[in-house]
Amino acid sequence: MESITTTDTAMTVQPTIFPRVGYSILSYLMFVNTLLSVFNNLLVIAVMLKNVHFLNAMNVIILSLAVSDLMIATCGSAIVTITNYQGSFFLGDGFCVFQGFAVNYFGLVSLCTLTLLAYERYNVVCKPMAGFKLNVRRSCQGLLFVWLYCLFWAIFPLLGWSSYGPEGVQTSCSLGWEERSWNNYSYLIFYTFMCFILPTAVIVYCYSNVLVSMRKINKSIELQGGETCSEDNEHAVRMVLAMIIAFFICWLPYTAISVVVVVDPEIYIPPLVATMPMYFAKTSPVYNPIIYFLTNKRVCYSV
Repeated sequence: MESITTTDTAMTVQPTIFPRVGYSILSYLMFVNTLLSVFNNLLVIAVMLKNVHFLNAMNVIILSLAVSDLMIATCGSAIVTITNYQGSFFLGDGFCVFQGFAVNYFGLVSLCTLTLLAYERYNVVCKPMAGFKLNVRRSCQGLLFVWLYCLFWAIFPLLGWSSYGPEGVQTSCSLGWEERSWNNYSYLIFYTFMCFILPTAVIVYCYSNVLVSMRKINKSIELQGGETCSEDNEHAVRMVLAMIIAFFICWLPYTAISVVVVVDPEIYIPPLVATMPMYFAKTSPVYNPIIYFLTNKRVCYSV
C-alpha cells in the first residue's frame, strides 16, 4: 500500500501497522457503538420534538447535547467502522481533514455542553437565592456561546495553527498529536488547557458542590423534623455520581494523553495507546442520552 503524504500538514496514511484481527475487533466495536449512539440520540430528539412540553431550560441543553452526540456518531464512529474494516484511512486527505475537524468540533461541543449543564445544575441547587433565573432563553444563550467557543478552537488547525491528520493505528483522523513542531505544540498547550482541563475542573467543582449541597439540604430537613423523599434523593445522588463517572470514563483518557503530549512533546506513544483515548471519547454518545434524559421517569412514560 502506497503512502499518501501532504507537505503542508505532514499528513501520512501509513501501511497497516496493526494485526488484521485487531482492526476487525475495532470495526465491530465501533459498529455496535454507532448503532447504540444513533438510536439513543435519535430517540432523545424524537421524544423532545414529539413532546414539546419537555423543552424546558435544562432539556434544551440536553437536546443540543443529543444533536452534537449524533454528529459524533455519524462523522466519527460510523466512518471509523468502515476504515477499520478496510485497515487504513483510505478516503483521502481531504476527507481526513474533514473528519478530524468534525469529530474535534462536535466532541468539544459535547464536552462543553456537559460543562454548561453542570454549571446550570450548580446554580439551581447551590445558589437558589443568587438571582440566577434559569429559562429557555438563558439556556439558548449559553448554547450559542458553547457552539461558537468550540468552533473558535476547532477551526484553527484549518487555518494553519496545528493540523488535522491520521492518528494512532491510522484508521481515524484528529489533531496532529504526533507532529513535532512549535506551531503544533503551542496550539496543543492552549487547546489542552482551554478545552479539556478547564471544562473538567468546572464539572468536578460543580457536581462536587451539588452533592455536598444535596446532603446539607437533606440533613437540614431532618433536623427540622421534616421527612425527605429518600427514594428521590437517592436517585438524584446516583444520577450525579453516574454523570461524574461516565464523564471521566469517556474523557479522562483523552485529557491525560493531551497533557502528556504537552508536558513531553518528544515522548513516544504506541499507536494503539494513542488511539484508545479517542475511542473512549466516542462512547460518550452512548452514555449521555441514558444518563441525562432516558432515566427521567417522565420520559419513560412518554417513550
